[in-house]
Formats: sequence, C-alpha cells, structure tokens
Amino acid sequence: MHINYWQETKNDFFGKLGLILITLIVVLAILAPLLTSYQPQAYTDTAFSPPSWQHLLGTNDVGQDIWTRLLYGARTSLIVGCGAAVLSILISVLAGCTAALFGGLYDRLMMRLVDAMIVIPPVIVVILVAAYLRPNTLLMIVLIAVFLWPGGARVIRAQTLSLKERMHVAAARTFGAGWLHLLVHHIIPDLGPVIVATMIRDARRAIFMEAGLSFLGISDPSVISWGKMMQHALRFSYLNVWKWWLLPPGFALSLLICAFTFLGFSLEKILNPRLRKGVSHAGD
Repeated sequence: MHINYWQETKNDFFGKLGLILITLIVVLAILAPLLTSYQPQAYTDTAFSPPSWQHLLGTNDVGQDIWTRLLYGARTSLIVGCGAAVLSILISVLAGCTAALFGGLYDRLMMRLVDAMIVIPPVIVVILVAAYLRPNTLLMIVLIAVFLWPGGARVIRAQTLSLKERMHVAAARTFGAGWLHLLVHHIIPDLGPVIVATMIRDARRAIFMEAGLSFLGISDPSVISWGKMMQHALRFSYLNVWKWWLLPPGFALSLLICAFTFLGFSLEKILNPRLRKGVSHAGD
C-alpha cells in the first residue's frame, strides 16, 4: 500500500504550517540582501536606536542594524541545521544498515559504539574541541553531526532488520547481490520516509544546539548567529533595548524549531499506523 507522504503532509494542518514557516524563513534568508539596505557588520552613527522606518528593529550597542543581523542569522541556523542533518543521516544510514546486514560481532560493536556516543555530553566535548581548534561553521556542523547520528542509526538498523527479510530483498540475496547493491537498490529506497523524518528531527536538534553553543560563546566570532545575538543582548538587559534586540532572535529561533517540530509531527503521524487516522491512501 503506497502513501504519498509529502501530499499527506501538505494536507495535514501541522505539516502545512511547518512547511509554510520553513519556506518563509528560507525565503527571508535567501533574499536578505534585498530586504535590507545595510550590511550585517556595518556600523552606523546611532547606537541603541529604537525601531524606526530607518532601522526596523533598531540598532545594537555599536549601531549595527538588528533586522539585518536577524536575516543573516537565519542563514547560519539553516546552513548548520541542514548541513549537520545531512552529514548525520549519511553516517546513520551507513552505520545502521551495515550493522543490520552484516550482523554478528560487527553489529554488536557498532551498537556498543552507539550506546557510548549517546551517553557522552556533547557540550563538554565541543568546549574541549573549541579550546584547541578555531571554531567555524564547518567544524560546528561536523561536531553536531557526530552527536546526532547514533539515535538515527538505531532507528535505521531496526528498520533494516525488518526490510532485509522481505521477499524482494531475500530474492536479491539469493541471486548473489552484494551488501552494497542491496543497500543502494533495495534498502535505502524503502527507508526513504524514515530517512526524511530522521533528517527533520536532526535538523531541529542541530539548530537548537548551534544556537545554544553560540550563546555560550563557542562559535566563530565573525559568524552571525541568533544565539550570539541573544547572548550579546543580555549584557544590556538593564536597558530597554532588550525588547527589540533580545526578543526578535529568540522568537525567530523558536519559530524555526517549531516549524521543524510541526513537520516532524505530521510525518510521524503519517508513518505510524497507530497514529494515522483518516489518512487517505494514494494507491494500492
């Protein structure tokens, strides 16, 4: 029984809302140079300027336009979130699928590695790495992906254990198909919906982790981030500037995380037969 997952997601209220919010934020990030007449690092003559037609969200302590930095900060969140999610799912698919297909000692070792990675506190490791390496966007993506893949590997392994017993996979193995052929032509296509759902979950977690690490100061100082904007704004919490400086990045971050949460909730409801009620099937 075949289900058009994206069509069902669009028909679901939360799925539709999540898609609209994500699309809106992506469009704002892409069109950032057209939506503001300032550069994110440019300094103006007016510090702590309140919102006006000239500065929609006012300026910070050095006169930088907050609306401009908010738009460019969306790029950082999206790049880190999507980059970490893609890298994480690649590792998860490779580790989870090979563990299920090979089994034996390799499977046990891989699952013990997954268990060990899950219990390691990511913040402590990232702080230690940042102390020896200059943090940048690429390093942030790699570090976050390293701590995201174990959860996805467990789910994908469980699904692969079920898929490899299906008739078409068993037939391919009978005719001598190798593990790489099974993985590319049979396992991964059937794992498509699970992979998409896992990527959405990982992207949401990566965006939250990036903002948290930036808030703690563990990021490239030259990269604009919503977490860094909030950290900087808190230094001037005794002034009224927090209303237009602290709240917008916090609201934007919450909105983006909620968008991925809504989309993930919609996909989970469609993928889980016990949660799927009244979902129309695209075909048999």
